[in-house]
Parts: sequence; C-alpha cells; structure tokens
Amino acid sequence: MDHNVETVFTYRSYRPEDTELLAAALADAASPGLVIGLDGDLGAGKTAFSQGFARHLGVKDLVSSPTFTIIKEYEGRLPLYHMDVYRISLQEADELGLDEYFYGTGICLVEWCSIIADLMPPQHMHIYMETTGPDERLITVTGIGEPYGGICRGLLQKWG
Repeated sequence: MDHNVETVFTYRSYRPEDTELLAAALADAASPGLVIGLDGDLGAGKTAFSQGFARHLGVKDLVSSPTFTIIKEYEGRLPLYHMDVYRISLQEADELGLDEYFYGTGICLVEWCSIIADLMPPQHMHIYMETTGPDERLITVTGIGEPYGGICRGLLQKWG
C-alpha cells in the first residue's frame, strides 16, 4: 500500500471569513503530530489562515508572521509551532532540528514550506493559496498519506 497517496480538496474563498471557516475546520480536525505546509502568492493570506487556525485551536496570543524568529511556539488545545522559512536556506533549515517539531506531539504550521520540501515529512498536509480576485482565493488542500487524506475526505464531504 502506498502511504503517500494524495487526496485533494479545492476550496474557493470569496472573503476572509470563508478562509477562516476552512482554518476552523482544519483546527477542529487537528490531532497531535499534524504537519501543515502553507504556500501561495505573496499576500494570499497565509498568515491570516495561520491566525484563524490558531484561534480555533484555542491559542490566546496574537499570532504574527514569525518572519524574523523562524519558529514561534503557542499554547492552545495542542502546542502550535508556527514556522516561516521564507528567508532561510535549506541548509539553515536543516540545522534547526525541525524533525523534533515535525515528529513531536504539537502541530506544525510551516509557511513557505516548498523552500524546505526535502525536509518536510513524507506524510503531511499541503495548502496552496492563490489570489484570484481582490478578496477571492483558490485554496488547494492536499493530504499526503494518512491521517491527512482522511481530513481532506472530511472536507470533501462537508463542502465538496
């Protein structure tokens, strides 16, 4: 059996509230050890998605883009590790010891994950946000392996 089977869910967001609904659904489905990679156009809403996800995970702190700290840790229903790897090289990322986060009991949210694609766990969720209008976004959620495929199938049942 191929453990890296991809399940894809495509979501059209017409306004920030729609993106928040998706973030809430993913936060509700979150379990320990989840790794979510975020990619997309500059300004497409990766940080806004992260903030909504964190809020629905029960994080009380304001989540800001961790551009200069690379990894910010938050306490919610589960620990949340919010990472932004936009300004670092693959080698620098490799030296951060990300596996401790990726294979831990918290949830990892990695903005610009395509930069460290080689370091991402084989099974993870990938979210690509594309700007299609002033407030409109096309969001592609890909679950690679399990439990990520199951989460995508749940989204398909809810909104597909």
